Amino acid sequence: MTDNENNQTNNSPAKLSDKQAAVAPGQVNTRSAITWRQEFSSLFLLGLPMALTQLVQFSISTIDLLMIGQLGAQALASASLGLAIFYATWLVGFGPMMAVTPLVSQTLGADPDNTRDARISVRMGLWAIILTFPMMFLIYFFSTDIALMLGQAEVTSNAAGDYILALAPGMPFALGVFLLRNFLAAIDRTRIPLAVIVIVTMLNTLLNWLLIYGNWGFPAWGLVGAGLASSLSHMTGFTILVLYIQWDKRGRQFDLFENFFRLHTERLKEIFKLGLPISVTFGFEVMLFNVAVFLMGLIGVNEQAAYQSALNVAALAFMMPLGFSMAGCVRVGLAAGAKDQNGVRKAAGATMVICLTAIMAVALFVILFPEDIAGFYLNTDNVANTEVLILIASFLPIAAAFMFFDGVQVAAGQVLRGLKDVTLPMYLTGISYWLVGFPVSVYFGLYTPVGAVGIWWGLLAGLAAASVLLGGRLLYLLKYPEKQAT
Repeated sequence: MTDNENNQTNNSPAKLSDKQAAVAPGQVNTRSAITWRQEFSSLFLLGLPMALTQLVQFSISTIDLLMIGQLGAQALASASLGLAIFYATWLVGFGPMMAVTPLVSQTLGADPDNTRDARISVRMGLWAIILTFPMMFLIYFFSTDIALMLGQAEVTSNAAGDYILALAPGMPFALGVFLLRNFLAAIDRTRIPLAVIVIVTMLNTLLNWLLIYGNWGFPAWGLVGAGLASSLSHMTGFTILVLYIQWDKRGRQFDLFENFFRLHTERLKEIFKLGLPISVTFGFEVMLFNVAVFLMGLIGVNEQAAYQSALNVAALAFMMPLGFSMAGCVRVGLAAGAKDQNGVRKAAGATMVICLTAIMAVALFVILFPEDIAGFYLNTDNVANTEVLILIASFLPIAAAFMFFDGVQVAAGQVLRGLKDVTLPMYLTGISYWLVGFPVSVYFGLYTPVGAVGIWWGLLAGLAAASVLLGGRLLYLLKYPEKQAT
């Protein structure tokens, strides 16, 4: 490594100071060299590009919904159902991919020059994506039958199945983009992924315009066109990131794709061991929100379409704190790898404050302008959309209310992952969403006059329970660091 590269690495906001890193193996450093102000600054500088990247990447799905919504409520309901099945299955590969982040960050926190160990983690993370994809695709192939079996309307189920099959080829590339972005964050390369995702989003918008509506002589494929546009966009994003890593001076030091086909059994096992609880943890949350799509479908198509639109707003608000919390996972992992418990506490505290600030700023906007936001999703001049627009506006204030709890639980959850604490949080989220949130949604949504709004009450209850339980678990580990898995 050259002197210039050493200077770049040591001054990086993703790195710990020399005093933090200079700790003998097995020794615990309880006097962090970094101040609270420096930690907030470092986390913000690392996290802002990650948060913006997360927001822009998610906007691919948002743009899909906005453009599909111009086809009418039926198309929007089909997209809602399709995305529910798609992202529920997506979690199979998401956990192993997310497990790579603490492995790489703790490795580099202990020794910034240990490129070999970091490379093995990233390579086996890509292997995990490849190995899990056939299982995911098999579920996608039978998605129409699954939707029909769950009581959804035939026309909605058929369209959703076609949409999912068009989305499926882009699945492994979307996961690969997540993995490479997180690796780049650990080596303080966050701006280029943001630029890449902006380009990819612009490409997706253009492809949507061509393939949904049939502009410039292209076929008007509707939902299928939207799915193909997303797949092509994810493939493009992954390819650009691979090329960038091969070009970047710091990225080349890791030789990520050297001996790519060489299996490292122990690391692959470790990734799945960490990744399975992460998948299940995310699954508990995502499945509750996806089951709500099916519950809405039992009430009516308009309710289903309105739910997806309001949920998309909540998900957009979630992207900024998710990005900052992923940066928090990196910062906590680096501190934990350096045996710096004060650094862990400061990174955890800064993550919580920044995540809550980011999401509540959006919540305020949603509370103040629900009708205006609803108008983005459907044509307000079409009287056939009036009922859906009213429903969206009624759902949004509840979505804004649960954003506080969403911010707490995502910050606590990612910090816990940075500490490799994944098993107990898995059970805590299961309790929160399925022993609290789901029963409330079913009872108030299907068995009381409040109807569709009651389903949102269940989501609020589940998120509130998760924020309390995960926040409590984090406070416990910060108070008793000897209990940490690291």
